[in-house]
Amino acid sequence: MSTTATRDAPSATRSHRAALDVDPHALAAEFFGTLALVFFAVGVAIFAKPFVGVLGIALAFGFVLLALVYAIGPISGCHVNPAVTLGMMLGRRISPLTGVCYWVAQLAGGVAGAALLAWLARSIPIFKADGRGSFGTDGYGANSVVHISAGGAFLAETILTALLVFVVLCTTHGKGAKGPAGMAIGLSLSVIHLLGIPLTGTSVNPARALGPAVFADNNALSQVWLFLVAPLAGAVIAVLVHFLTHGLPAQHEAGTPPVPATESPAGSAAGAAGAAETEAERRDKDLE
Repeated sequence: MSTTATRDAPSATRSHRAALDVDPHALAAEFFGTLALVFFAVGVAIFAKPFVGVLGIALAFGFVLLALVYAIGPISGCHVNPAVTLGMMLGRRISPLTGVCYWVAQLAGGVAGAALLAWLARSIPIFKADGRGSFGTDGYGANSVVHISAGGAFLAETILTALLVFVVLCTTHGKGAKGPAGMAIGLSLSVIHLLGIPLTGTSVNPARALGPAVFADNNALSQVWLFLVAPLAGAVIAVLVHFLTHGLPAQHEAGTPPVPATESPAGSAAGAAGAAETEAERRDKDLE
C-alpha cells in the first residue's frame, strides 16, 4: 500500500500544482488585451461615431477582438471578457483560481483603457467644453437610443452575450482559436453590436462596461450593475447550450492533465511488455 501511495504521490502533486498555478504572462495578456479592446473599440464609439456610424463601431469591436485572438490567444486564450472567462470556468476549460485572476486582470485592464481615453479626451476642445457625457457607456431608459426598459436591456444583454460565449466555446479547444476560428469570434461580436448598439450600447463584457462608466459624466455608474450581471447570466446559458449540443467536456479539458504513459506504472508495464514482444519476434525471425 505504501509503495502504491508513493508512486501516485508525484502525479497527484503535479495535478494539484497545475490547478493552482496561474501564468503571469497570461494575466498580463488579459490585462493589456482588455485595455486594447476598450481603448480602440470604445474609442471609435466615443471619438469617431459621427464619421463611421453604427456599422463602423460594430466592425471596430469585431476587428480588434479578431486581432487579439491571434495575438494573445496562444498565451491566455484571449478572453478579455469576464463573461467568456466564466464560460470557460463552467465549461471546465480553466480552474476557478485562474478564472478569478483573469477577472481581476480584465477589470483592471478595462478601467485602464478607459482612463487612457479620458486622458486623450482632455486634449479635445469639445470634451473640455461639454464634458465627457456618456463616454461610450451602456445604458437603458434615457441612456438608450430606443429608451429600452431595464428588463428589456437585461434580456438583450443576456441573449447577446450567450451567442458570443457559445461561439467561443464551440470554436476553441485548449488555448486560443485555431485556423479561421478567430474570424467566427470577431464577426459574431460585430453582428452582436449591430443589434445591440441601438438597444443598450452593447456591453456583453463587464470589463468593457465598467471602465467607461467610471469616467462618464452621466449616471452610467448607477446602471452598470445590469451590464455586469446580465453578461454573466448569458455565459451560464451559453455553457448549458454547449453541453446540450457538444456533450460534457472530456477529463483533459477539465483542468486535469493526463498522466503520460511513461510516468504511469501501468503505462510503463505495457511499454516493457511491448518491447519484450518485439524482441521475441525479432529472435523468432532470426531463427527462421
